[in-house]
Amino acid sequence: MNKKIIIIGAGPGGLTSGMLLAHRGYDVTILEKAGVVGGRNAPIQAGPYTFDTGPTFLHQKFTLDEIFAEIERKPEDYMEFVQLDPMTTLRWGDVSLVTSSDRETMVKNIEASFPGESSNYERFMQDHSAKLRTIFPCLLHPYSKLSDYLKPHLLKALPYVATNKSVMDVLSEYFTDERLKLAFTFQAKYLGMSPWNCPGLFSILSYIEYAHGIYHVQGGLSNISAGMAKAYQEMGGKIMLNTEVTEITYHGKKAATVVLKDGTSMKCDDLIVNADYAHARSNIFGTKNQSRENLLKKKYSCSTFMLYLGLDKLYTDEPHHHVLFADDYHQNLRDIQDERVVSDDMSIYIRNSSITDPTVAPEGHSQLYILVPTINTRHGHPWEKSQEEYKNKVLDRIIERTGMKDLRDHIVEERCITPKGWEENDIFIGATFNLAHTLNQMLYLRPQNRLKGFENVYLVGGGTHPGSGLPTIYESGRISANLICESHGDNRSRIDLATDILEQS
Repeated sequence: MNKKIIIIGAGPGGLTSGMLLAHRGYDVTILEKAGVVGGRNAPIQAGPYTFDTGPTFLHQKFTLDEIFAEIERKPEDYMEFVQLDPMTTLRWGDVSLVTSSDRETMVKNIEASFPGESSNYERFMQDHSAKLRTIFPCLLHPYSKLSDYLKPHLLKALPYVATNKSVMDVLSEYFTDERLKLAFTFQAKYLGMSPWNCPGLFSILSYIEYAHGIYHVQGGLSNISAGMAKAYQEMGGKIMLNTEVTEITYHGKKAATVVLKDGTSMKCDDLIVNADYAHARSNIFGTKNQSRENLLKKKYSCSTFMLYLGLDKLYTDEPHHHVLFADDYHQNLRDIQDERVVSDDMSIYIRNSSITDPTVAPEGHSQLYILVPTINTRHGHPWEKSQEEYKNKVLDRIIERTGMKDLRDHIVEERCITPKGWEENDIFIGATFNLAHTLNQMLYLRPQNRLKGFENVYLVGGGTHPGSGLPTIYESGRISANLICESHGDNRSRIDLATDILEQS
C-alpha cells in the first residue's frame, strides 16, 4: 500500500488505528503536539514519581487483546498486567464495601455490609450476562446512515437501548439499599455522567468489571500507550512528537493536507483526527471549522479536579483503588450536572498504586492519584482563584475519612489539574470525558467514525462512536481503520475473542 495516512494525535485511539493500518501496509504518520505519546493516557513525571494523567485501570481487557491479535502480537509482550482482586474499596461514611470479580467473595462482602442483598447481586449478574451479550455487538459497528439502525444486532438490542430508564432506574429493579445501588452505578463516571441521567443500557459497565475484572499495568496505564507506540514503530509507522497541527486544507470534500505550526504542509490520502472532538472541530478544521457557539449547543461530560501527590511514605494499609462517596451523592451529581456549583460535599477517588507497583516511586515512597468529579468550565468558574482552597478541602476530607491522617506531612511533590487546566490543554470546556453519552448523542447521532460531510476524514477517541473509556476508544480506532481499508477495497474481518469470553460468563 502506498496510501498515505496522517493521524492527528497519539492518544489511545490514534495509536490503535496506526498499529492496524501500519500492519496492513499503509504509510502511516502520527503527529503529536506533546513530547510524549498517550494524550490523556500519557504519563506525568514529577521528580522521581510517575503518574498516569487519566485512566488508572483497564477493564474489558479482551478488547485490547483483540487489537494486538490483529497485528499478530500480544499486549503482554509490551507491558506487564496485574489483575486486581480485591478491586475497589467503596466507602459511605462508616459503611464500606470491598469489590471483587470473584462471585463467591462478592456475595460474602455484600452480605457482610448489606445483609439480605446478596441474592439481588446474583440476579443482577445473571441478567446482565445476557444484556451484555445482546448490547456488545452494537459497539463494534459504525453508524453512518439511518438504515444502520435496521441491522439485526441493533434491532435485538432495542429494548435495552430505546428506553427512558436511567442507570439508577435499572439498579432500583435489583437493589434496595441506595448505597449498594451506587456500588453498581458509580461506573457511570467513566462517561462523566450521573447515574440518574445516564441511559440505562450503561448498567453493563459495572457488570463488565464484576464479571471480568480490572487490571493495573506496572509502571502505570500510560505504558499501554507506550507499548502500542513501540509495536506501531516496529511495523514501520512514524511518530512525530512536538508537532502541532494548526489547520486542515481541502480539495472539495477531501482533506488534502495538514499544516503544521512551523508552516510545513503534509499531504494525505486519508486523515484520522484523534484530538479532542469539539476543540479540534472549532480550531483545526480550517475553512470547515464549526463555531464555538454551535458546539456549545451539545451536551458535555463533567470535568475533574486532579491532584498528583508524591509522598515520602507508603500507606500499606490503604487500598489500591478507593472511592469516598459524597454524603449526599445525588445532590453532588446534580450540582455537577447543572455545571454551576462546585460542591464542597464532594466524592473523591484515590489510587494508591504503589502498594501494587514499586516502579512509580522510589523505595519507601509512594504516589497518590486523586480525582474529584466536578463542573466543566461552561460558566467560567474562577479556578485560578479557588484552586488552593479547594485542594485543601479535598485533602481535609481524605485525612478525615481514610487512614492517611498524616498525609500533609509527607507530600514532597505535587501537581494539580483543574477544569480550567484541562481546557488550557485543548479539552473543550474542560469536559474530561468528552461529549455526554445521552441518547441523542449516541450511535448515528454521535459524531461519526467517518465524519459526515467529508470523504476521507475519520474520527477516533471518546468524541465518536462507541464513546469514552479505554476499551471503547480502542474500538473506535479499529472501526475507523477498517473503514479506511474498506474505502480502498481492502475489506477486513475483525478478530473476535469477546464472543467466547462473554458466552462463558
